Amino acid sequence: MGYIDEVTKSLYSYYPDLTRPDDFDQYWEDTIQQAKRVPLEPVRVKRDYPITNVEVYDIQYCGMDETRIHGWFIVPSFLGKEKYPCIIHYHGFSNNRGEPADFMHWVMMGFAVLSVDCREQGGKTGNSASTTSGFSSNLASKGVHNKYEYYYRYVYMDCMKAIDFACAQAEVDASRIVVEGGSQGGALAMAMAALDSRPVLAMVDVPSNSNLVRRVEGMHGAFASVAEYVKNHPERVDLVFDTLSYIDTMNMADRITCRVLASVALKDEVCPAEMYFATYNRIQSEKEIVIYPFNGHEGGGSTQTEVKLAYLRQWFGDWL
Repeated sequence: MGYIDEVTKSLYSYYPDLTRPDDFDQYWEDTIQQAKRVPLEPVRVKRDYPITNVEVYDIQYCGMDETRIHGWFIVPSFLGKEKYPCIIHYHGFSNNRGEPADFMHWVMMGFAVLSVDCREQGGKTGNSASTTSGFSSNLASKGVHNKYEYYYRYVYMDCMKAIDFACAQAEVDASRIVVEGGSQGGALAMAMAALDSRPVLAMVDVPSNSNLVRRVEGMHGAFASVAEYVKNHPERVDLVFDTLSYIDTMNMADRITCRVLASVALKDEVCPAEMYFATYNRIQSEKEIVIYPFNGHEGGGSTQTEVKLAYLRQWFGDWL
């Protein structure tokens, strides 16, 4: 048995008890219907871009509420096709939609790309939603006292409406949707793979939002703010963990039907590998995971990008 096999064998048998509440499916059905009632009101404005053989659009649409979500939509027009497969990119915590240059490897491969902000983080997108209580340190604890006000309930639906936006574009083949991201973005892609039937593939790196009770107990990454919140409000501990149970991707994993390509890093203390395996082990669709034994939250970086490019060519080469 090789080194990686030896040090990871316990991960593949890690099945912590689910925290999924009885009304889990009804909660998400109602939430999705609420989001769908909000008109998308999409806008796209073409930008003059230095790489003239692609088309770059600055886009907006309405998220779960009236919050205008900002993003980029990039089309590989140099290929001269009527329709393109589309990669939807979700970014890491406190980051933003990035710059068009960040996605040119996907575009050169033949994908249209949609990259969107998460509300109230590092981009141009604000937040129209209100909460009835304060929060500690960062947005991971905003509204955590109320499952209908929780920050990630809104973000998950903003991400679903990004799929709506992509599928509504004339250049996109709506049957060929890939969701992709790292850390928070990996969690969002996992959630979309579970809550929406349109993605064909989810590519997720060092994903967050899995095994959230453990994340809070260990004060790992953004969810340290939830620990800080319940430190200040100990009477709300059970209420807070109930809210997180709806967001936790391990409670969604058995709903996933698309392919999943994942990666984790064993020295990652922000999103520990073990906690993601609570989700990964429960995925019943085709799946593959790459493990970086001595990397931290940076994960595999450009090495993992090369893995994803090869995976797309292997399994979806007929798209390109």
